Amino acid sequence: MKALITGASSGIGKDIAIELSNLGYDLILVSKDLGKLTKVKEEIKTKARVIATDLSIKDNCIKLYTDLKNEDIDILVNNAGFGKFGEFNDIDLDKEIDMINVNLITPHVLTKLFLKDMIKKDSGSILNVASSAAFLPGPLMATYYATKSYLYKLSLAIYQELKVKKSNVKISVLCPGPVKTNFNNVADVSFSIKGLDSKYVAKYTIKKVFKNKLIIIPGFNIRLVVFLSKFIPIKLLLKINYNIQRRKGN
Repeated sequence: MKALITGASSGIGKDIAIELSNLGYDLILVSKDLGKLTKVKEEIKTKARVIATDLSIKDNCIKLYTDLKNEDIDILVNNAGFGKFGEFNDIDLDKEIDMINVNLITPHVLTKLFLKDMIKKDSGSILNVASSAAFLPGPLMATYYATKSYLYKLSLAIYQELKVKKSNVKISVLCPGPVKTNFNNVADVSFSIKGLDSKYVAKYTIKKVFKNKLIIIPGFNIRLVVFLSKFIPIKLLLKINYNIQRRKGN
């Protein structure tokens, strides 16, 4: 059994890697930071290979698939991603393009390429890590919210296509709320809501993946927020979320 995990150097990606290793999976860990990946590898009980590459570059994503297509990947975890706080017109364009590439293009490319192989062998599982941001409008983090909404809806559409063809390939999308990871530092935000422990999120997520759960939302409070947001008029929801987002800024 083998799993490929992007964004595996810290946070949810690292803890999902450890959880899968505890279940007997050999791992391929991918991130830009070779040093952090090497440290994660030291915590892994099973065989682990580290690959340091910049996934914001599409060609690197394609090369990653080309190098690994004969590895018989059982689980693909698209976890790499980051956010940035600020008004849309103020955030550096190059930073946003990198965000779109990592959060959206990377999982799109890797999902498409590895899914083709999984469909051929009629087995395998893909976990796309989105966010509870996928369900809400995101003023002050507009691009981040939009990328997560894309990944969420892409995953749902693929799920239905697989179901119609009665494929044994599975896909899940993880939509957590605040989690205690390095994401906050990169995005320049601080959450007023207490973040969930990433180890708990990882354990909960993998449990749901093996139960073929489509939408995975750890934490009752976040599930409640997502449910209630469906009944709030969009302009009121925008106002509420803007005020919540404004309090996150450092």
